[in-house]
Amino acid sequence: MAQTALQPVKASPPWWRTLPDDFYCQSDGTELDSEYPLKVYGTAVMDRIMRTGLSLMISGTLLPQLLKGDGLARERDWMDFYANLAEQRDVDQVFIAPPAVDITEHKISKFAYKPKDIPAVELRFESPFTPLNPELTDSYLSYTRNRTARAQYWRHPDGPRATLIFVHGVVESSYGFNSLFFSLKWFYDNGYDIVLMTQPFHGDRAERCHPFSGYGLFAGGFSQLNEGMLQAVSDTRVLVNYLLERGARHVGISGLSLGGYISSVMAVVEPRLAFCIPNSPLVAPVDTMRSWVPTGGVMDLIGKRTGLTPLDLRRGLAIHSPLSYQPKLDPDRVMIIGGAGDRFTPPRFVRLLHAHWPESHLHWFPGNHLVHLGQREYLKLMRRFMDSHCQGA
Repeated sequence: MAQTALQPVKASPPWWRTLPDDFYCQSDGTELDSEYPLKVYGTAVMDRIMRTGLSLMISGTLLPQLLKGDGLARERDWMDFYANLAEQRDVDQVFIAPPAVDITEHKISKFAYKPKDIPAVELRFESPFTPLNPELTDSYLSYTRNRTARAQYWRHPDGPRATLIFVHGVVESSYGFNSLFFSLKWFYDNGYDIVLMTQPFHGDRAERCHPFSGYGLFAGGFSQLNEGMLQAVSDTRVLVNYLLERGARHVGISGLSLGGYISSVMAVVEPRLAFCIPNSPLVAPVDTMRSWVPTGGVMDLIGKRTGLTPLDLRRGLAIHSPLSYQPKLDPDRVMIIGGAGDRFTPPRFVRLLHAHWPESHLHWFPGNHLVHLGQREYLKLMRRFMDSHCQGA
């Protein structure tokens, strides 16, 4: 009997094609809305006000680059370059493993934040990252301060411990703010070493002439934003290599907002992580910013000038979205935290990531992006989750 030829298995359509065009303006809702209506809706109003300020900063940075000369035409070509790579969904082709890098330890400047009564040093290394798009190499590497990666390392004097890497959000790169906001000293006191990473173009990696921390991410248009995200992942992998080689028994990661985004992508590329805890993660940048004022209007203007639709921009930025890939890390080691009143990264986007990795864990708190009501509960939950995957710190 003749054998029937096996039919090739068709890959499911990518998320950027199936996500509804109006997803950015759909309603949000969680199980906490009816239980804590004042906390959820009150903090949501605060978020809408605060995000307008960030939206103005981002829009004012993006527009000059995109509207000058042939900037828009170049951006369209480069978006196609990234979109074609995203279509292939080849993690290792996009997130190229960094080579071995020498990391040096430096005394923390007396003008910089230093945790009280904790042995801490600044880590520095020359970022091995080069842009994926060769046409951006010269312009991207011209940001000389960004080429020196930095992190603050809190370590116990008796040797390496299980380590939490924390990644800050956009603009807010202060070690002091992030350590206080996320009670990182409490995690240290409970046995964890801590690494606070500085993302590309933030803090001391920003050029001296930049008006705010993170400005460089947006100053070169969407293509430079793409490369900045790829560099953040590459530099974080360098830190993971360093910590494991130094003897850390377990290394995990967490971060807020854009830091939650980088944390999520690390689950895509790094199976050696003990845990991954994205907090209020950005997962679909284009759709998120379409709901902001005035960023949504800026995107409409770009579309009218170039014909770049929201779908085109989605495809172009999908290259580094965690929604574009399956994780190399066991999803059971991922715990996603979201704010029911968050309107920077609204609950529907957090649910997208959880639905994409259904074996991951999900926890809601009744606050917004910056006012984390019920934080004590989720910090304790984080620690239990970390302990369970580190078999004790």
